[in-house]
Amino acid sequence: MQLFSLEQSSKTPYVQFDPSTGKFEMKGKSIPENSKLFYVGMFEWLDQYITAPAANTTLDVQLDYFNTSSAKCVIDLFKKLEMIEKNGSGKVTINWHYNEDDGDMQEAGQDYQSIVKVNFNLISFIQ
Repeated sequence: MQLFSLEQSSKTPYVQFDPSTGKFEMKGKSIPENSKLFYVGMFEWLDQYITAPAANTTLDVQLDYFNTSSAKCVIDLFKKLEMIEKNGSGKVTINWHYNEDDGDMQEAGQDYQSIVKVNFNLISFIQ
């Protein structure tokens, strides 16, 4: 599989999924005009990846802000990663990074943590 990568814009996050290492990253804002259209390529790539994933997949997420339609797509992304463990084909860790002064992003991470059944870490940082 090829590396999946998207450049960051003012409305979309930087995304890089490396299938050879299992290191995935998403960083920035997610407020695209059409979230489903923005995330569809990621979902299609993940559908392939979960058939033969790395032994350990780690997704680092550091979103500054996301809109409601992106929130749904993010949970769908996490649920796709969850399938790796459900299939017994690997381990998944999601690291949710948030600015310690941003209670909304901390709360969003806590909500996701309660929904997704993989190792999910909340990691605060000071900006």
